[in-house]
Amino acid sequence: MKREIERRFLIRGDAWRRQVLERESLRQGYLADDDKKVIRVRLFETRGVLSIKQGAGGLARNEFEYDIPLEEARQLLEEMRLGFVVEKLRHRLRHGGKIWEVDEFFGDNAGLVVAEIELEREEEPFERPPWLGKEISGERRFSNAALARHPFARWPDRETVLG
Repeated sequence: MKREIERRFLIRGDAWRRQVLERESLRQGYLADDDKKVIRVRLFETRGVLSIKQGAGGLARNEFEYDIPLEEARQLLEEMRLGFVVEKLRHRLRHGGKIWEVDEFFGDNAGLVVAEIELEREEEPFERPPWLGKEISGERRFSNAALARHPFARWPDRETVLG
């Protein structure tokens, strides 16, 4: 079991694009989502991943991840998911000695771009890139599971959120 501690932020502008090292597209859906756990299936080009995340308080969560056959991932995504499929292009980049992941959403969540950084401990300091906007860590409506149920395109305040 891995313990995940991540902080998430909105993005300002496109300057982050110059720092991209690699990118991959993915589709994901949720099989369960409640206050205690999230069970997610992800579909990459050549593999599937089943993830179980359990809240542990604060920014930390217990995380279990398992590679699963691609066809089984497709079947879970199409037949057993709750809500909509979340589609995004994940960009990986380095800033201040850390790897950042920037998710550029498409489909029903188009227009939303979110950066996240994984930390070893909640209070760990990190260098903030100049393109980092408002912190959204812990804001439930920005979670991917929430975006699968209530996509960004349906938010009445989406224009002001991006500011």
